[in-house]
Amino acid sequence: MTVVTSQKVREGRDDEYQRWQERTNQMVRGFDGFEGTEMYPPGAGDEREWVVVFRFSRIDQLTSWLESGARRELLDESRSLFEGTPTQEVLAGGAAPAEPAQEAVTAVISHEVRPGREDDFMGWQDKVLRAQEKHPGFMGTELFKPVEGIQDHWVVVFRFDTREHLDDWLGSAERQELLEEGRDYFSSYDVRKVGSAFSGWFRFGEGAEEGVPPNWKQAMSVVLALYPTVMVLNLTEGKELSSLGVPGYLGLFIGNVLSVSILTWLLMPLVNRAFAFWLVPSRARSVRTHIAGAALVALIWGLCIMVFALTTG
Repeated sequence: MTVVTSQKVREGRDDEYQRWQERTNQMVRGFDGFEGTEMYPPGAGDEREWVVVFRFSRIDQLTSWLESGARRELLDESRSLFEGTPTQEVLAGGAAPAEPAQEAVTAVISHEVRPGREDDFMGWQDKVLRAQEKHPGFMGTELFKPVEGIQDHWVVVFRFDTREHLDDWLGSAERQELLEEGRDYFSSYDVRKVGSAFSGWFRFGEGAEEGVPPNWKQAMSVVLALYPTVMVLNLTEGKELSSLGVPGYLGLFIGNVLSVSILTWLLMPLVNRAFAFWLVPSRARSVRTHIAGAALVALIWGLCIMVFALTTG
């Protein structure tokens, strides 16, 4: 269970707010089920809006903290720090904490869905996702349904690689058309932008199971990076070690260490990024995409074989 809170801090009160937030963080650590918290300062153009994320193991543990007297006292103390009333969204789900994506920004959008239009709203969200996937910099999304008795809003959390790409999407004509269509399904919505990737709080369509490519795609990708690496090492490091009289078993070990290191820290990240449209399950939804990605990998295989055939005789 995750709760995302946002508050617009009055001008000149940031230091006081941060001291108050630290007291809140210390207090919440004493509650059962607490797993972690992160605070995100305003980004450029965010008008002093601070966002804080809290995670608990279970809904009852999160509820105990939200309704506690200690939290109410802290909220009463803080009222002079904020412009307007702080908002919060309670979200059921999300991934376990992981390494944050670098240089990414997140948008949190809550919707008041019209009664009886929930299925239509979910279908509309699928249409929005298909449009987002074609937009530069899109990195994934996650949809959260209401939490009975606590959270009535439907919340969408999505990520872009840069603030510019996020703003381009939010202001695009395509999104405005989709919003006009979506007004049949929701009565209002609220957008908050966070200048971070939200660490690993959410799956963004790339969770532990959903984000793992099929084995055959993983194998093709590894061969794509491994074959040229091994060939180049054999033609350089391998020949050099042989000329120095290094035993074959030791030379093979050194070659393995080098090839694994090159794949892990250099080539596989590049392959994963270049072929994300094909490797990430949430993006590769059509048969055409599966076939196109596999054909492109096979073509590069063929080019590598031809290059090494010409250069090695």
